[in-house]
Amino acid sequence: MAAAGAEERRGAWGAAGPERGPGPGAVPLGSLLSRLPLSAPPPRRRTASQCKPEPPLLRTSKRTIYTAGRPPWYSETGAPVDEAFVIGLCGGSASGKTTVATRIIEALDVPWVVLLSMDSFYKVLDEGQQALAARSDYNFDHPDAFDFELLVNVLRKLKKGKSVKVPVYDFTTHSRRREWKTVYGANVIVFEGILAFANKELLKLLDMKVFVDTDSDIRLVRRLQRDIMERGRDIVGVIKQYNKFVKPAFEQYIEPTVQVADIVVPRGGENFVALDLIVQHVHSQLEKREITVRATLASAHQGQPLPKTLSVLENTPQVRGMHTIIRNKDTTRDEFIFYSKRLMRLLIEHALSFLPLKITGVSILRAGETMEQALTAVCKDIRLGKILIQTNHDTGEPELHYLRLPKEISEDYVILMDSTVSTGAAAMMAVRVLLDHDVQEDRIFLLSLLMAEMGVHSVAYAFPRVRIITTAVDKRINEEFHIIPGIGEGGGGAGRGQPPALQPPALQPPALQPPALQPLAVPRGPALLSLALSPSPLGNFGDRYFGTDAPSACCESEAMDC
Repeated sequence: MAAAGAEERRGAWGAAGPERGPGPGAVPLGSLLSRLPLSAPPPRRRTASQCKPEPPLLRTSKRTIYTAGRPPWYSETGAPVDEAFVIGLCGGSASGKTTVATRIIEALDVPWVVLLSMDSFYKVLDEGQQALAARSDYNFDHPDAFDFELLVNVLRKLKKGKSVKVPVYDFTTHSRRREWKTVYGANVIVFEGILAFANKELLKLLDMKVFVDTDSDIRLVRRLQRDIMERGRDIVGVIKQYNKFVKPAFEQYIEPTVQVADIVVPRGGENFVALDLIVQHVHSQLEKREITVRATLASAHQGQPLPKTLSVLENTPQVRGMHTIIRNKDTTRDEFIFYSKRLMRLLIEHALSFLPLKITGVSILRAGETMEQALTAVCKDIRLGKILIQTNHDTGEPELHYLRLPKEISEDYVILMDSTVSTGAAAMMAVRVLLDHDVQEDRIFLLSLLMAEMGVHSVAYAFPRVRIITTAVDKRINEEFHIIPGIGEGGGGAGRGQPPALQPPALQPPALQPPALQPLAVPRGPALLSLALSPSPLGNFGDRYFGTDAPSACCESEAMDC
């Protein structure tokens, strides 16, 4: 039996309580009903379930500015440390759960909050059930109407930090739309639904359970307004469905679940005192989960031999000469760009010897963009993705601000690109993003013009199956985590013009292409790889390459697309 109603509330705390009248200041039910239209206004508007990420951003006429990023959600080992904090909101139909969810999100004021609606997980109806729904004879508020198995799997993966696909349910056609919504990167998940507390496996995933308690008359009027004005239904059918399904389902399945709630919020979104208490508790929980990665990396792996997963471009006279030019602080910008591009081309072609024909490239913005041209020059019609990672100047930690990855990237080999890697903190974050999107670790290739030994060790320790490929490895970084001598412009100091040994022979692996790296089969789609940028003491590679006033292409993106 399918399901449908969750609507009537007889008491404040249980199913046996007496029915309450309107609260203080409430408008009489008869007055509210008199304002409703008696039939559906044509044409009908298509309405769909909403499950969406809420990235912090400021949009202007020409670009999108990301005002806050997602801090590390993993340790120096690369493994996720803390799961997302999940707030469950339950209550009768039209009780104001979405309003409460929206106001909690606004008041939290933290980056990367996801709103997940139970409405997205209605089951697909067959022809007979479609006919019943058209006559308002199908019970959408019964537990059998929801795909709890899919819902639990999606919420569990999202809580663990994985990328998920969420169905979009169309209430006017009673069916799922063809395109599903991709959601990723939640620090906090706000999950709302009429039966949010009705499943034992679902309850285990909720860190805070909030019951939204709204007067039954108010909920009825809201439902009438919503179904008539937004979903194209007539008042007779709405009242019929309410009396036959919604009210009984509320009394049987929804109202009793108030007993498992941690907090009951009377009057829904108008109860600002209750909302403030919820927000304060969530903030206190998030403070306990703060992670420090970069400082830990700086003190680890001292004196360790370089890993076997590292491949360094052969130290030919050409390579030494180009490094000498781009490392010289007096090199003109035109020459810097020319010889950087030449090195990038050699690096890309070297990396392709380990890869199948079809791959996908991912750049870490903005310096990683400099390597895209070399990749597209040798790989026809390659798919490209972008990840924006920037350092928080207050904490010193990398933060994820934006990503746009090709669809079905989990099937691909991935080239992850950046110009330089110092501590490896940003590179680790980019690799973690790819793993969260189900890219296999041994299909990720990290490419960089220059790396510090610390960065090599950090990535190899956290992700031992990721292949690391570069043109040179420098031994030291300074107190600001910049590579010494590095690549860039400006500044003085010994060794910044021509380093005595750009690539010691000991850093060259005995075999650049071990048998284990040879792919057995070409994947169906391209493969993706992206790399993280760390500025050197000579200056920022991106500033030198683009010019200090040149905007990055990523700043003009109009939406986050995972």
